[in-house]
Order: sequence, then C-alpha cells, then structure tokens
Amino acid sequence: MKTYAIAAIPGDGIGKEVIPAGQQVLQALAAASGGRFAFEFETFGWGGDWYREHGEMMPADGLQALKGKDAILFGSAGDPHIPDHITLWGLRLKICQGFDQYANVRPTRILPGIDAPLKRCRPEDLNWVIVRENSEGEYSGVGGRVHQGHPIEAATDVSIMTRVGVERILRFAFKLAQSRPRKLLTVITKSNAQRHAMVMWDEIAHEVAADFPDVTWDKELVDAATARMVNRPATLDTLVATNLHADILSDLAAALAGSLGIAPTGNIDPQRRCPSMFEPIHGSAFDIMGLGLANPVGTFWSCVMLLEHLGEAAAAQQLMAAIETVTATPALHTRDLGGRATTADVTAAVCAQLAAQGR
Repeated sequence: MKTYAIAAIPGDGIGKEVIPAGQQVLQALAAASGGRFAFEFETFGWGGDWYREHGEMMPADGLQALKGKDAILFGSAGDPHIPDHITLWGLRLKICQGFDQYANVRPTRILPGIDAPLKRCRPEDLNWVIVRENSEGEYSGVGGRVHQGHPIEAATDVSIMTRVGVERILRFAFKLAQSRPRKLLTVITKSNAQRHAMVMWDEIAHEVAADFPDVTWDKELVDAATARMVNRPATLDTLVATNLHADILSDLAAALAGSLGIAPTGNIDPQRRCPSMFEPIHGSAFDIMGLGLANPVGTFWSCVMLLEHLGEAAAAQQLMAAIETVTATPALHTRDLGGRATTADVTAAVCAQLAAQGR
C-alpha cells in the first residue's frame, strides 16, 4: 500500500473549516480504495493566529518542514486584523516562491446542477484551464517606498519578467493545451501598453509555438479577454497569462462558472523538485467563518488535482464523480450557490458517495 505524506495548512478564516473537510474526504476515498493507498496528514497551524503569537506567518525554517511531503493542502491566507501584504507574502507566496511552484493551474467549468450567470452558455461552452505564471511578473516583490509620510513620498512595484520564467510557463501551457481534446491555447498579453516585458512575452510565445505545430493558438489583450470570456466562452479552452492578469481572469472565470466557492487551484512545480500545493481560491471569508456556511467543493476539487499530481488518476476521477453527483443535487448547495446546505452536509454527502462507490 502506498502512503502519501500530506501537509495540511488550514491558514485563516474558513480555511480552518474546508481543509479538515478535505482531509475527511481524502480519508474516505482511501477507505474506499480497498487498501491501495492511504494518507498521512501533518497539520501546520500557520497563519494569522501564528503571527499574533510569533510575529511571523510561518517559522523561518517552515519550508524545511514541508520539503519531504508528497503534497500540500492549503486553506487560505488573510486576516482582517493583519495587513494583506503581510499575510500573503508571509505564508502563501513564501511557499510558492520558496518551492518555485511556477505554474498555477486553475480549471474552470460549470459543474452539474449549478446555475451559472451566463444563461445562454451551455456547460460544454465553458470548460477552461487558466495557467498563471506564479513566480515573477507583477508579483515579483521588487520595489520599495521612500520619503514615507511626506508630500514627496514615492512607491514602486516593478514587474520582473525573465526569459527563463516566461519560456517555461509558456511551454507548460502549450503542453497542457496539447494534452486537451481541442488543442487550443490563448496567450493573454498587454503588449500594446506594456511595451517591454509584454513584448518579450509575445516574442517568446511565437518561439515556443514552433515546437507545438498541433496546437492552435491566438493572442488576446487582457482587457479584451474579459469580454471574450463573457460573450464568446466557447472560443476559449486553455489560457496562459502573467501573474496579475491570470489572478484577475481566474476569479472572473470562477464567478462565470457559478461561484468562487467551487474553484480549485494547483501551485505546481512541474520538475517535482519540491512538493506542489493545492488550494481553493475563495480566500479566508472571515464574514462567514465559524458559521458552517463555507462551500468545501473548491477544496474537494483541489484534492482531485492533488490526486492527479500524485499519479492517482482513477482515484481523482472517482472523487470528481462524487463531487458532481453532490453538486447535481440542489438540496446540497451551500449559500453561495443559492442553497441552505452546510459545509458538513456537503462533506458528508461526498463521503457517502465515495463509500457507495467502494462497495
């Protein structure tokens, strides 16, 4: 039997509710596997509470504690009493950049039973994967502030794009598009206004495309892409964009699919030098923390991605089938989907589906 070592980092807010739910579902999946695999979880209590006690979001040697894990299941980083740049850079980005998880992958589609806002959009018309450059660009962390508090105060955030960083994410996106049925890729840019780094981005896209003659690709300005996602969703399949552009587009994509509560993310190290990290994209949502209202589907779908990354394709399909059976039942929709079900209700229903599949 294969035992996978998983680091669980609930983080802040509803992360403390959905990550235990994810662990519960993975354990149910393992129980239904007939002893083929098991999970060994180690929970790390890093986040806002850790910051209040220790003055940092995670220990200085925290990456070393995670290094030997097979994968990381992450909840959220964000606390209304701590500045956002501290919570983000002190935890999530520290892990992403520390482990060079340079490919952020965000699948989006309309799950069964979900009433998405695009009423003329069929489920087969909205089936996307957004690839986000996850290590540099607009979130490189380069910049500073001078003369703080004075009229001449100045602040800079410098977007850094390197040839190696751009080429590796574009190559990853082309390979992903190549593996999907439509073999279709849209490269998001803003080279009409950002005339240096984004022009280099476009040039490298043309160079990489030559190695993938079976992939049909086009280029779209990021502002035009937002309209295309709404008005012509069926023309899109795989998208690749910079750190900031994909961050924004993927939230729009999740909303168009019905809710941020169902959307998953994988922060991937394609070279597998370090563990990859999987998380829902909904954030800490302190306004509903502790009320049992959080939608755990985004976490469960993130667990599907975790299983795929571990090479457990059959188990991933089994879990996704259970998720889709539950979303197809309106009585099991949480408040963000217009229903009244609780986090515990949805978790129990998915676990029951897995148990039934295992019999």
